Amino acid sequence: MLTLSAAAIAFIHTVLGPDHYLPFIAMAKARGWPMHKTLRITLLCGAGHLGGSVALGLLGIAIGTQLAALEWLEGVRGDFAAWLLVGFGLAYMAWGLRQAWRNRPHTHVHQHDGIVHSHTHTHRDDHAHVHAKTGQQASITPWIIFVIFVLGPCEPLIPLLMYPAAQESLPGVLLVTGVFGVVTVATMLAAVWLTLRGLQRLRLPALERYAHALAGGAVLACGLAIVFLGI
Repeated sequence: MLTLSAAAIAFIHTVLGPDHYLPFIAMAKARGWPMHKTLRITLLCGAGHLGGSVALGLLGIAIGTQLAALEWLEGVRGDFAAWLLVGFGLAYMAWGLRQAWRNRPHTHVHQHDGIVHSHTHTHRDDHAHVHAKTGQQASITPWIIFVIFVLGPCEPLIPLLMYPAAQESLPGVLLVTGVFGVVTVATMLAAVWLTLRGLQRLRLPALERYAHALAGGAVLACGLAIVFLGI
């Protein structure tokens, strides 16, 4: 019965928490990640997200730490991770707005042999050197997200599942934890895959210049929702 509860809680907790999938969707669209890379990053972040709470819960069970103490620590971790998400989203949005401003279309007027002509371009298309550091940012961004997810607790795991299972046996703890982890990560992957598949045909050329700013805004919104709404 507790195993079924673990599966149900994991699914509902993940679906109702957009921070479990929205950052990956937003970054994948903004940075042009292929599906396999996006799912790989989602998988690693999901595993890291679970790993911290599992390790803490098992340690607490092993040394007999009171549940209240672990809940306090998980709360501190949650607040810290949420503010990190806010900070990252805000910084990325600011960077995205700066990129959008630098890549705005503009017109150059030229005169050759008495003939005046003009052409419109963007720095994104004609001045690739502006983005010389993009490769570095592309490699750093997934790691920033990974660190935030590792620091973020999986709130229902310890109080609702690990401790009740610990009253029975250690194998029960491992089973419940395993089911919760598999369902959580599988739901994250499914949400990311389904959403990105649905967005593949969506083309909004007027907003492409603001893709990074919008991605940062989405991450910022997730962080703020956790901080102020407890999502």
